[in-house]
Amino acid sequence: MGPISMADLLPLVPESFLLGSLCILLLADLFIRQSQRAVTHWLAIAMLLLTAGLVWRASGDSALASTAFGGMFVNDGVAAICKIFILISTALVFVYAKPYLIPRRLFQGEFYTLVLFAVLGMMFLASAGNMLTAYLGLELLALPSYALVALDRDNGRSSEAAMKYFVLGALASGMLLYGISMIYGATGSLDFASIRGALVSNAPHPWLLSFGLVFIVIGIAFKLGAVPFHMWVPDVYQGSPTAVTMFIGSAPKIAGFVLAYRLLEDALAPLFADWRGMLAVLALLSLAIGNLVAIAQTNLKRMLAYSTISHVGFLLLGLMAGTIEGYAASLFYAVTYAITATAAFGMIVYMSRAGFEAEEIDDFRGLNQRNGWYALLVLLVMASLAGIPLFVGFLAKLQVLKAAVDSGMLWLAVVAGAFAVIGAFYYLRVIKVVYFDDPPAEALPAAPADLPFNLVLGANALALVGLGVLGGPLMAWCVRAVAG
Repeated sequence: MGPISMADLLPLVPESFLLGSLCILLLADLFIRQSQRAVTHWLAIAMLLLTAGLVWRASGDSALASTAFGGMFVNDGVAAICKIFILISTALVFVYAKPYLIPRRLFQGEFYTLVLFAVLGMMFLASAGNMLTAYLGLELLALPSYALVALDRDNGRSSEAAMKYFVLGALASGMLLYGISMIYGATGSLDFASIRGALVSNAPHPWLLSFGLVFIVIGIAFKLGAVPFHMWVPDVYQGSPTAVTMFIGSAPKIAGFVLAYRLLEDALAPLFADWRGMLAVLALLSLAIGNLVAIAQTNLKRMLAYSTISHVGFLLLGLMAGTIEGYAASLFYAVTYAITATAAFGMIVYMSRAGFEAEEIDDFRGLNQRNGWYALLVLLVMASLAGIPLFVGFLAKLQVLKAAVDSGMLWLAVVAGAFAVIGAFYYLRVIKVVYFDDPPAEALPAAPADLPFNLVLGANALALVGLGVLGGPLMAWCVRAVAG
């Protein structure tokens, strides 16, 4: 790689803006009094939306939509979609988090700066054109995430979850790095295009390549939370403050998809027959364990954790297809799931008050008799997660199953469809509790007097119906991005 030029810096305009703004926010936060903490909140949201605007502009500008630093950084359609939805879903997280953080004395600048550093890591991961860039982006996402889980320092459960997450995350990162080192040893390059070219030309050291591929798939599976590398997911979801769980359960799923896409498609596509079989096992186990164990859960956050594992199974189905339609279906699934997950945890925040976390399914008993509008929002979110027709969850599942059938995986598509029907049970159980169970004797606490929160949560839930009916343009955008 030669000296840095302006052509190298132009594609990094959104990332540079976010990093510069983040540094300014970090310094400004030192001088902002606690009574004025809302300034940090709104500045962080504005930074995310402005960065999303820059990404949108760059995606339509041929001078900005290019590669930089000798191909280490790639601006393409897939990167643009992933970045935009990572930024939007994180902005939603910030809006929903404020009423949760204030009564628990967690409304600090650290929450915003740690999340923004993680977002910056996800943006670099989305544009990775090199194993080194991908690993650096992944670690920039992971390290702030460990700290976020332990944000509530006085809560022993949060500290325990953070320790489990850190130890298992470090193990998975080590395995991924070990796999990368073996791929480098076999091909002599860390660049995705060079690795792919070396595999096409002569496939050097096949045993070393296969061994490295196993470790790379393990690293990807851990970051996505696929079975049997899912051990951290339920504990971290339940142990983290709900505002942190909301972040970990949404935008990083898009990052997990793009990590798999970059490593498996951009770099290791010639080994498709090998990694397809591994993903088939991971998908099957994730669908089975995720859906069956979720049925037994009474804690809503833990149920959503196992639900996430089952959704990862669907995400892997599209990747296994190995076609443009399959990758586009997985991308569509990832971005729509991130939006749905933020709404799901937003409804927990809506019910939570100081000293009351609203984490149990029974906490939603008889909600329709107390607040019909909010009960409707819960219905919309759960129906979308269950994949009921007319909701975006149904469209996402349909696209993935279609791609799987078209690629010759009919048996796996049938199994996935069967587990989706089984999984609908625990979502419908929440709807049943909301609409048909008797409310508790004590009165429902007053809803958050946060107008942006109420408006955005309503719009988010209604968007799940809108995208289900009118999701064609978004799916077409995903297809164009992958094809390009």
